[in-house]
Amino acid sequence: MPTSLHLLADAPAQLLPARELMAFTLASHIILVPLGVAFPLITLVMHYRGLRGKDATALLLARRWSAVMAVQFALGIVTGTVLSFEFGLLWPGLMGRWGDVFGVGFGVEAWAFFLEAVLIAIYLYGWRRLKPRTHFLLGLPLPFAALLGAFGILAANSWMNTPQGFSLDSGGEPTDVNVWKAIFTPMFGPQYWHFVVGMVLTAGFVVSGVYATGWLRGRRDRYHRLGFAVPFTIAAVAAPLQFVLGDSIARSVFHKQPVKFAAMEIVWKTDTRVPEYLFGRLNENGTVSGGIKIPLLDSVLAGFHADTEVRGLTSVPADQRPTATQATIAHWAFDVMVLIGSGLVLLALWYGFVWLRHRRLPASPWFYRAAACAGAGSVVAVECGWIATEVGRQPWIVYQNMRVAEAVTSTRSSSLWIMFGVVIVVYVSLFASFLVVLLKMRTRWRLADSTRGTPAGTHTPEADIPYGPRAAVPAGDASAAGPGGGRSRGDGP
Repeated sequence: MPTSLHLLADAPAQLLPARELMAFTLASHIILVPLGVAFPLITLVMHYRGLRGKDATALLLARRWSAVMAVQFALGIVTGTVLSFEFGLLWPGLMGRWGDVFGVGFGVEAWAFFLEAVLIAIYLYGWRRLKPRTHFLLGLPLPFAALLGAFGILAANSWMNTPQGFSLDSGGEPTDVNVWKAIFTPMFGPQYWHFVVGMVLTAGFVVSGVYATGWLRGRRDRYHRLGFAVPFTIAAVAAPLQFVLGDSIARSVFHKQPVKFAAMEIVWKTDTRVPEYLFGRLNENGTVSGGIKIPLLDSVLAGFHADTEVRGLTSVPADQRPTATQATIAHWAFDVMVLIGSGLVLLALWYGFVWLRHRRLPASPWFYRAAACAGAGSVVAVECGWIATEVGRQPWIVYQNMRVAEAVTSTRSSSLWIMFGVVIVVYVSLFASFLVVLLKMRTRWRLADSTRGTPAGTHTPEADIPYGPRAAVPAGDASAAGPGGGRSRGDGP
């Protein structure tokens, strides 16, 4: 019997549905994470630009983005709360034994969520109600609250990858917990900064992609130009930095988690002068099918020299390493992430070259087509990064201390499959509602902008700065504005 099937036969029946449920909820939640972590920063950059230059268009964009930020945060709270419950419901072995060691990370994240909710409420309330400078200053803590939440969850995850800060008693239970060591593990720094920059990059490309799509559809006014340029510039600066950080974290995995590195690079036997495979599939006998083989490159990338020794999967027993199938999944996820990241760097360089040489945005439609796709591509790269991280650590839920099968719940597998189906229905409904809300907001904003169009058809999306008294809507526009027709265009987010 192949090793993969043998290990699968020995696994508890609850393991597969528990894994699938956790994977689905995590993959769904992570779609929202870039906007939750980095969108406040992008919004405040636009807000600062508007205040500094008394730019009504920039202030309008910041105000509308703050409304999207609030809606997204509300959905993120729901999906994040479900995940926190699943840790206790699906993996009681993990939380029961190790919760006192690494649980502080989840506590930090909970406080960060609470703080961010309060700050978003204040920021939304402050439009037209607070003095411009006061309102902006009250918004400044928002990005730091978002980073604090990322700090908590990354501290927990990096501990699962490189656990430390405890001793084991005679019964194998953790004692003498050192909270600081449990938080600042060897993988925390590389993981945290790689994650944060990745979120900034992804949020920038997602937001700018919306305006790139509008640009391709002929909306080439200042509103769309500014809505594209600010987030794309932030993402373009982050892209090369993320490429360097990605190389750094891969090297950290090579030193701290060599078996995971072997899975990500489908290295079967420990050796020097190891080739790099672009894609390809690892077979049960250690051979690689398909893919593009580049001689020596894996050793060179790992240690800057062809004679660098790379540990293979067979350096540990079969029950202490990913299966061939899991290694292939981690390898493909890693390669897709790197491929997309490389494409985003090239797109950023294209943008930078045109700007430095001509002091304008690129004019090529192909650039905007690529920019419109960059948002979705960066989200896919984030998903692939987490797949590589989690699948590459198998079979461990706490690296070299607890297997996933030891942590899983004893709840009947049929109940877990039913729960999985319910969660799918609920999540589809939630994300569909989120999309409907965003589309309705977009329709209302376009209607508000069109009512103030000039005779020549040029849109001037809010002629007054959104502070102080509200502008009156002309009587003839009241019916076009719908039920909220008594409010000015500036009263919408």
